[in-house]
Amino acid sequence: MQFRKILITGNAGFIGMHVFMKLSEKGYELTGIDNINDYYDVNLKISRLRAQGFQGDINNGEPIKSTINNNLFYKGNIQDKELVNKVFEENDFDCVIHLAAQAGVRYSLQNPDQYIQSNICGFQNIVEACRSKQIKHFIYASSSSVYGLNTKMPFSANNGADHPVSLYGATKKSNELVAHAYAHLFRIPTTGLRFFTVYGPFGRPDMAIFSFTKNILEGKSIDVYNYGRMKRDFTYVDDICESVERLIHKPPQPDADFNSDNPVPARSSAPFRIFNIGNHHPVDLGEFISAIEDAIGKKAIINYKPLQMGDVLDTFADVQDLHDYIDFQPHTSINDGVNRFVKWYKEYYNIAD
Repeated sequence: MQFRKILITGNAGFIGMHVFMKLSEKGYELTGIDNINDYYDVNLKISRLRAQGFQGDINNGEPIKSTINNNLFYKGNIQDKELVNKVFEENDFDCVIHLAAQAGVRYSLQNPDQYIQSNICGFQNIVEACRSKQIKHFIYASSSSVYGLNTKMPFSANNGADHPVSLYGATKKSNELVAHAYAHLFRIPTTGLRFFTVYGPFGRPDMAIFSFTKNILEGKSIDVYNYGRMKRDFTYVDDICESVERLIHKPPQPDADFNSDNPVPARSSAPFRIFNIGNHHPVDLGEFISAIEDAIGKKAIINYKPLQMGDVLDTFADVQDLHDYIDFQPHTSINDGVNRFVKWYKEYYNIAD
């Protein structure tokens, strides 16, 4: 099944930018929407849009065309139902890739309302528009944060994930539940993607690799929580993009073997699937810091701190289902990925070697 006309929400965001650019290079007809909020540096978000070929005035209230493949961009908020409906009315999408969200576990402790409005109300606007326009495949970003208190490793989408420890994780879990309801009621094929600690060029400044690189280069200390006793399944952004592109053309089908007496969370009698997208290789935080030090050629000054509220100790993705479904799984090593990020960071901020 081939889909060519795609809406990507959140294309001024980190993952959204990379997915947009990869699909643009493949010749898809793309439309993006993003509100370009000030959660972090707006200039970085503008730079991402410029890289996608959007050189015009993004604030004029009308969609602007990219200099690359005539793709479109709307500046706007997915919480604005009228705008969302306008975007869907003016275009004829085959597939929607919903990546717009209020990100960040720690920020949700101070600004819970923003997570409800963006991640739940905004999600509802998008999925309802998909229902109205009978979209053939709805793909959306979930998160490894849904696993919360789970300790059985590796995390499998076929096991329950019902105890999130952050509001961010709770909103992502709610997205999965709403998606299933729409898949069941309206037969909209929905695919949820639980991303595991995505990193790479143009990444978010609130992510560890960004702040660690910045502070090490500037000779400042880095805060390392739980005294460094944490592991993360770091996943390079190009591997995310490859996974998403392969999934576009494989909308889920109802599982003929679904057993409602013993339901598997990641599939259903509805056209519904959930996949982990992670590297299947958890990395100790100390090893991660060492990789950044090696890439920069400078030692970090480490300020150890207790575990923060909302953080989990370890993440580890079981990606067998993903591999079986698309014949691919993330594989970029931490050293290769970190080297690429540091190289981008120095070039972007004009830092000499």
